[in-house]
Amino acid sequence: MSVFLVNAYCTHRNPPALAFEHDLKARRDTSDPELARHLRGFQGFVMAGGKRQMTAVRYGVLRHIERVRHHLALEVDESQLEELALWALEANALLFLDDGTVRGPNGLVLVDPDTGDPEDGAQVPYPLAAERRKDATRVFLEQRGIRTPSHLPPVIDETEVEFRSPSDVLGRCCALVAVAARAEGAQQSNQLPLEQIERRLPLALAHASPAERAFLAEEAPGEQAIINMMWRYEALGALMWSIQLLPELPLPTALVDVPLVTRTMLELDTSKPVQLRSTSEILDTLDMTFRLHWSTTDARFKGEPSPAKIAPGVVMERHHALNWLVRFEGAEWDDVQTPT
Repeated sequence: MSVFLVNAYCTHRNPPALAFEHDLKARRDTSDPELARHLRGFQGFVMAGGKRQMTAVRYGVLRHIERVRHHLALEVDESQLEELALWALEANALLFLDDGTVRGPNGLVLVDPDTGDPEDGAQVPYPLAAERRKDATRVFLEQRGIRTPSHLPPVIDETEVEFRSPSDVLGRCCALVAVAARAEGAQQSNQLPLEQIERRLPLALAHASPAERAFLAEEAPGEQAIINMMWRYEALGALMWSIQLLPELPLPTALVDVPLVTRTMLELDTSKPVQLRSTSEILDTLDMTFRLHWSTTDARFKGEPSPAKIAPGVVMERHHALNWLVRFEGAEWDDVQTPT
């Protein structure tokens, strides 16, 4: 029988044991700084160094590689391939074989080494719970007249996600209320002085991003910068909800209650610890926000009104905040993307 050299790329934080016959050649996780460099090279291979056009399957493969937590190299006898497939499904692993193919857990080719194309029926793997969350979100939205396509992928799953720390989220909230309040004051020619911001929100400047620090230091910010920073109230509301400073985050059909969120933050004792909501609550909201963002973007491209009176700007800001919270693409605040 043949022996296959398999490289497995798992997004699961704690992949299951290799309970089948194999010869483990190497294993590493995100604690190894070389893994990140290796994964960037793997992404380059998938896209043939930038020569291939982006497709839905390739995009899914790239996002999977980005979320990889464990990389294993092992030799497996042909008789163990079925067991390998079951393990890869549970570990949510892509498989790279010594013939240069990138395959899903079921063995179907996702990226052919010559053409870059997938085999018929090949699908990027996602954890079952993530698929169920996606299905539940789509049903919920369809009941409210909002249709989203089935090909949109699920968001990150409980077994994969690594949230920002509660203290970092609180600091980010302080930075957001500082820049949003300063923007509101600038629009009204009544700016809050920096020293007053620092006194009332001691975490604000320490957690402000480079772009936010530049805005706070600007004596006369431009009109577009003011508008952009005022929209941060919506990102603030999402993150305040995530650390239980707001009781609910309703469907984004209206702007956040600015006086409420501002008063809550300014009166908050930031020396006391905060706690994130449950993982399932946050990921449910992220999945819904992602699909709502797609629906408002699709409506804009078609020149149609936003479905079910969803406010596009509110959705985009929530999406930005939640993607930062789940470390989407590993980006820091100024560089967070919200692809749909």
